[in-house]
Amino acid sequence: MENRLYYRELECCKDTDETFSRAAGGKDFIDLSLLPSETMREEISRYFRYRGMHVSLNTIQHEKVAYKLFCQAMQDRRDLPDSLLGWEESRWVQVMKGCLLKKGMPLTQENQSVYGTTHILDSRYIMFVRRLIRFLQPEDERPEREKDIWNLDRLGIEIKQNPIYRTVTLDFRGIHQTGIREEAKQAVFLHLKYENLGTVKREMSFLRQFSNYLEEQHKGLDSCGGIDRELIEEYLIHKATDGNFRKANSDNIIKLRSVLETIGKLYGWPHLEKLFINTDIPQEVQAEFKAYSDSELKRLNAHITKLDEQIARCMVLHQMLGTRVSDTLTLRRDCLSMSDGVNMVTIRQVKTTVYEKPVSAEVAALIRKAIQCSEERHGEADYIFVDEKDKSRPLQYTTVKHKVLNMILKEDLRDDAGKRFRFSTHMFRRTYGAKLTELHLDDWTIAKLLGHRGVHAVMHYRKMNNVVLAEETRKARKAQTRILYANLDGWGEDYEQIRQND
Repeated sequence: MENRLYYRELECCKDTDETFSRAAGGKDFIDLSLLPSETMREEISRYFRYRGMHVSLNTIQHEKVAYKLFCQAMQDRRDLPDSLLGWEESRWVQVMKGCLLKKGMPLTQENQSVYGTTHILDSRYIMFVRRLIRFLQPEDERPEREKDIWNLDRLGIEIKQNPIYRTVTLDFRGIHQTGIREEAKQAVFLHLKYENLGTVKREMSFLRQFSNYLEEQHKGLDSCGGIDRELIEEYLIHKATDGNFRKANSDNIIKLRSVLETIGKLYGWPHLEKLFINTDIPQEVQAEFKAYSDSELKRLNAHITKLDEQIARCMVLHQMLGTRVSDTLTLRRDCLSMSDGVNMVTIRQVKTTVYEKPVSAEVAALIRKAIQCSEERHGEADYIFVDEKDKSRPLQYTTVKHKVLNMILKEDLRDDAGKRFRFSTHMFRRTYGAKLTELHLDDWTIAKLLGHRGVHAVMHYRKMNNVVLAEETRKARKAQTRILYANLDGWGEDYEQIRQND
């Protein structure tokens, strides 16, 4: 085969102009002759052709550097297999690590996330080796439900999930016990038929935590059939005393109980349905309802308006409509209508029902502008805010989140308490609800504007405005005092004492 893979042969370079080719000079190819066997050359060529369909040329160039270093690492070995599949991934990683150590290059790198946290990762050279070897693995031909990583599109059932979150696979490898992993697969498949994918993912997360505990404390247990009440009590004590306080501890236990009960029904182990008692579930910690102040909104919006125009419109509309972020991102191009001369917007709530609410002419104009921009960019897409990678889907929550968090981190934006802002989209909804209470609207009207079925949640928005309530109460008390004083006139010295004591 040809010992050079030219950039122009890659999908990502087909539309590249000649300027880049001239800049690359005589290095516009990947040198396959550096590899010791014909099989390896075919494997590397296949890998880079695949990567060329999914990443930019800039990424290809970075990986080319890692590839050349990998080839140097192999030159020092005399026992190489003919194919990169001849050794396990871990052995190839050791080969690369040896080369890096000889050159005095680090094995790890620091990565700071958009949340401001720092993580220690493998160096990009080691990550290249892992990615390469995993790509070359032969496709698993087993039925999807027998695999440890499920492709959801291949399960043959309808998956109910929030359209603003894109989940492609479910990974069972975090469940260490082989028997429990297989039992969990059966329960999860059943739950996928009836529950939202987000619920199932939380069940799997808590099952992995339980599996970690079993791996440390009950090494020989390999089946849920061996779980008894005594073990559950030990686990509950462990969760209560491990120092990792979580607001969702009650949900943790409920989800774990749900999976174990389903496994009990499927495998005929009735004792699994009696493992938990009501007192095992702690009371849920009520989160403090917070809202943005006017000054905080001003600081945030001053920079939000500098983002990509559709992202900025999305965030501004999210604030002005007071919707959940899933409802904002799934606004459709036909959401605007007129009723008796009033602009109305139809909101299809992902969690509950469809409802309409009146909006101002300014909000309607902003929606029309967003629709126009969407049509220019994506044509006849269903949604106003569209995912760039898949025009049939709405703009993904993680895309918006990363854009805004990067902005906050870059500009070092802080709240009134001096803490860096977080990406709390629901805070905008709470702020909207709190503002409605300032307008002295009745509870039913506020509930309708927020899309609630009942008025119970409105009390939380009223509590957030205790300052306004206190100020208005103070005014009412002063008015009552003036009336009382006026009525005290002429009632004698005993009543005058009230005026003096006040």
